[in-house]
Amino acid sequence: MNQPSQREEAADDAAVLPFPTAARRDAEPRGPATPIELEGWGRHPRVMAVAADSDDLRRASRDAVLSRGLGRAYSDAALPPEGSTRRVVLTPRADRIVAFDEATGILRAEAGLSLSTMRNLFLSRGLFTPVSTGTRHVTLGGMVASDVHGKNHHVAGCFGRHVRALLIRAGDGRVIEATPTQHADLFYAVQGGMGLIGHILEVEVALERLPSPWIYEESERLGSLGAVIDALREASASWPMTVAWVDTSARGGKAGRGIVMRGRWATPDEAPKQPPRVKGAIGLPFGLPSGLVGPTTIGLMNTLWYTRHGARPRKHIVHPESFYWPLDGIGAWNRAYGRRGFTQYQCVLPDAQLYGELLDIFRKRGGSSFVTVFKDCGEQGQGPLSFPKKGTTLAIDIPLHRFEAVRALCHELNAFVVANDGRIYLAKDAFTTAQDFTKMYPRLPEFLEARRKYDPDGRIDSAQAHRLGIR
Repeated sequence: MNQPSQREEAADDAAVLPFPTAARRDAEPRGPATPIELEGWGRHPRVMAVAADSDDLRRASRDAVLSRGLGRAYSDAALPPEGSTRRVVLTPRADRIVAFDEATGILRAEAGLSLSTMRNLFLSRGLFTPVSTGTRHVTLGGMVASDVHGKNHHVAGCFGRHVRALLIRAGDGRVIEATPTQHADLFYAVQGGMGLIGHILEVEVALERLPSPWIYEESERLGSLGAVIDALREASASWPMTVAWVDTSARGGKAGRGIVMRGRWATPDEAPKQPPRVKGAIGLPFGLPSGLVGPTTIGLMNTLWYTRHGARPRKHIVHPESFYWPLDGIGAWNRAYGRRGFTQYQCVLPDAQLYGELLDIFRKRGGSSFVTVFKDCGEQGQGPLSFPKKGTTLAIDIPLHRFEAVRALCHELNAFVVANDGRIYLAKDAFTTAQDFTKMYPRLPEFLEARRKYDPDGRIDSAQAHRLGIR
């Protein structure tokens, strides 16, 4: 269920559009009549649910409690409440392109179209989404519901900034075309609203025209967190794509050392003549033992990754998949954390210097992370629950070997984030309480007003909504 859908060629569509599109299949939702186990990408929590996939989202969403894309939300955002008997709609089979204007780059597609398929169809044509997540295994609907951001948030904002229209089945049953001027409250509330107002059926978005489909990248290794922060700030002032990896295991004066990467789309004279081929993935066919990925092994991997870069700065042309989606090179990499799984803690703080103290809390509480990402953010999006705001965001992966200890760690980190006017990312969060959530998102009342208007009976629901008190 979590694999990208396979597109089928349709002669009628191919006559209109410059590439194959998926043919319409059966309209009836299909799936098990008995509950199955669903989980987030972090493998926690697990919920029994009645799930069905369909290529007709209008029909399938009529009495569904929630829509679910490719299952890359880390925790309970794309899971129904425990004990729910209503169907969860799995959207990836609804992946048709409805309309595309080659001249303007305006794309309208069904919510189940994946970023991976968009990469295959558009990148070689010199077009791509203006905002990309850290994985290409996400759907358009999921990108809107999480209002995703990327390495270029400081210049391009969130995905919602580039969305022109949404077709939504609201919680009250109506199918509504929402735009910035028509049902604007619904249009913006859906962006970052984690699917809790209605089912996203179609997305219209403006693609970006590229000089080439390759990335020019420069990177350098820095010996301390302060040096990383300074280099990232300097890079963000003149580069469209910036990101840093931080070593959470290093101590003393080396604490927070890392690698800063700067990128832009390569010019035609810099880029190879041939478009980049689609890369395969090394499969991880089974889960590793829980506890294998822990402080010791993570410390070794961090040292290896830091050392591997070398002391000299690098300047080269790189494959877009290596730049945007390095983890996609390992299929089902979440299995490395074992059956107990992991959580990702991602927050944004207005002052990057605060991360020295936050990482101290993380280390003292026994935290360790290899996938550690540090990015600059621009102004917040228009969605009341959109995550990024002006500042810097840090994402850290935490193995769930000692569940209660990790819960306590996340609560302590949240207390620090709240005290410093920050917030956490709902697409990654597993442990935030309703009380802390309310403090982090001052525009929550605006979202709840839209939810009451378009879903007065609370028919759209999720496990995350229950945990955060979104009623």
